[in-house]
Amino acid sequence: MRRRWTRRTAVATVLALAVAACGSAEDAAETTEAPPATEAPPMTEAPETTEPPAEAPGGVSCDEPVKVGLVTDLTGTLAIYGSMVDASVPLGLEFATGAPGTDGKFMLDDCEIDLIVKDDQSTPETTGTVARELVEVDGVDILIGTASSGATATLQEIAADNEIPLIVAPAASSEITGVNFNEYTFRTSRQSYQDAITLCEFFAEEHETFVVIAQDYSFGQAGAAALADACTQKGAEEAADPILVPMDVQEFTPYMDEVLDSGADAWMLVWAGPTFIPLFQAAADTGVLDSMALGAGFIDNSTQPVIFGNAVGQTGAILYHYSLPDNPVNDWMVDKAAEMGAGFPDLFWADGMNAGIAVVEALRITGGDASADALIGALEGLVFIGPKGLIEFRAEDHVAIQDMYVVTLDNVDDKETFLYYTLQETVRPEPPCQLPDDLVERCGDLAVGSLSG
Repeated sequence: MRRRWTRRTAVATVLALAVAACGSAEDAAETTEAPPATEAPPMTEAPETTEPPAEAPGGVSCDEPVKVGLVTDLTGTLAIYGSMVDASVPLGLEFATGAPGTDGKFMLDDCEIDLIVKDDQSTPETTGTVARELVEVDGVDILIGTASSGATATLQEIAADNEIPLIVAPAASSEITGVNFNEYTFRTSRQSYQDAITLCEFFAEEHETFVVIAQDYSFGQAGAAALADACTQKGAEEAADPILVPMDVQEFTPYMDEVLDSGADAWMLVWAGPTFIPLFQAAADTGVLDSMALGAGFIDNSTQPVIFGNAVGQTGAILYHYSLPDNPVNDWMVDKAAEMGAGFPDLFWADGMNAGIAVVEALRITGGDASADALIGALEGLVFIGPKGLIEFRAEDHVAIQDMYVVTLDNVDDKETFLYYTLQETVRPEPPCQLPDDLVERCGDLAVGSLSG
């Protein structure tokens, strides 16, 4: 398998599409103890790139349709997130090809792209079943998914075993492009360390000690390790080991008691899914909400008022909100969401749209060649413009370098337009390269992280 570890830009074509599209269109998520910390990488400014992509001459053509399999949660515990990706991946294909699809079929010059969607209900067993069906029955060339980081590990293994490129959206565990890295896996989703760097940048200035509580699976484990590392490096002190909560727990009072007993002046949360509500009820009942500050990334539009109703005035981090990016691609997606009757794009819409754009831009470069070798060569170092602005697939470890947002929560009452936030800063965290020891040479000149998550 050919490996390209150098960076390459592919921006000009997408910028042209952005102008054309805007002229024609009126649119959680995841135990290891953190080893000694390494220095948290700085936040970097987005690189200025204007070099056109190395596209294949003569346009894009293919003898057979390129089949893209989307695995996402439509009816399970993370369906609120999976449905966002289901809505937005087709928009990425539409935007990048320049025309809406028909019955999941999109045309890129003389090449047909077929999108096939499967519901995995965020369970690894179901993920495995539907992924094998996509590979063995439907014959997909590319996979996209899924909502749960635990389920994504299964999807990642199947993709690698069958030598099929996988674009991860929206799972966040840093293990995906860290200790579990393989050359077939890319991501448009951010990873846990990007969350941690963004959140700790301001949190550690206000709080001396903290304790992390997280779900005991890959997303929570990786997030807890990243927060402990990043916030410690920023000057805060971890008052106790992370509190890891089994996924099947329904009674959270004992864990909130542990938070109180930690002696920390603030608690940090890594969580996803419907148990947010009983968790916060236990936090209120035990006095955690009244006596300790909370550090956590803000969440989706509908759940935000329920979970962060007592946090008005607090400054925090968020990975995407439709009101924050200022670029034509985001404007296009906001307009399309309105046309679809979907209201406003939500937390993970940008991840899904970026995955669709990445598929098209890779095929532009290969001229329609959907072989794994060709697609990996096109995706490594790919840079394009999406709803969050510039996205770069870092060639060394396939992490998506992207903007993140520091915001102040102004209100939780605007249930019509969800304009909850004031933007304080747009940051671009560059996480360490967290590849396993046998692949660490890929990291090159990047800062190398020792976190196992």
